[in-house]
Amino acid sequence: MGQKIHPVGFRLGITQEHRSRWFADSTRYPKLLQEDYKIRNYITKNLNSAGISQVRIERKADQIDLEVHTARPGVVVGRGGTGIESLRNGLQQELGDSDRQIRINVVEVARVDADAALIAEYVAQQLERRVSFRRVVRQAIQRAQRAGVQGIKIQISGRLNGAEIARTEYTREGKVPLHTLRADIDYSYRTAQTIYGVLGIKVWVFKGEIIPGQEEPAPAANTQPRRRQQRRRQQFEDRSNEG
Repeated sequence: MGQKIHPVGFRLGITQEHRSRWFADSTRYPKLLQEDYKIRNYITKNLNSAGISQVRIERKADQIDLEVHTARPGVVVGRGGTGIESLRNGLQQELGDSDRQIRINVVEVARVDADAALIAEYVAQQLERRVSFRRVVRQAIQRAQRAGVQGIKIQISGRLNGAEIARTEYTREGKVPLHTLRADIDYSYRTAQTIYGVLGIKVWVFKGEIIPGQEEPAPAANTQPRRRQQRRRQQFEDRSNEG
C-alpha cells in the first residue's frame, strides 16, 4: 500500500508558502524552532473559540512578527485592542522573555467554509458532541461546495459511532488531484476526544490549479455564498511596538 506525503510540504515553493520564515545558524535553530511550536500551541489553545486557521511567523533581528489567520478576528482583537495586548503578554511569558518584541497582525479568513483547518475543527467539535459522523461529514461537504471549492475529501479514523472495532471511512466529492503539483490543495489534521476514544480527522480541499502568472481562481459563478462570506476581508495590524 502506497503511503501519502503531506500535501502542503510537497508543494512548498510551488503553490504553498512556508509557515515560518526566518534564518538561523545551527546553534540557535533548535531554540527558535521550539519557540515557534510554543507560539502556535499557545495561540490555538487560548483562542480555540476564534477559529484559528494558521499562524505565520517571521523573525527580524530580535522581533517576532505573527500573522494570525482567523474566522472571527473580533475575538482575537478584543474591545479596544485588549485581546492583542493580552495575547502579547501571554506569549512573552510563554517564551520566558518579557522584553521580547512581538507584533501581531490579525487577518480574517476570506472563505471560512473552504478552509481545511476550520472544516476539520468543525467536524471535531461536532463529533465530540456525539453527532453522527456521516451527518457531520455531509454537512461539511455541502458547506464547502457552496463556498466554491472544486473538490473535498474528509477521512475519519477510529471507533466510529462507538463501534467495537476501529475503522477508517472517507467521503470525497469532486476531484482532489494529490499528484498534481500546481493544484492548490489545502490540508489539515485534527483529533476529536470522544467517550469511546480518539478519532483522527483529515481534510483535503482542492481550490483549483495555480498557473504561474495567473491570479488566484475565484469561486464558481453558480455558487451562493453565505452573508458572512460576502463581508469585506478585514485586516488588523498591531503597531503598538513601533516608534
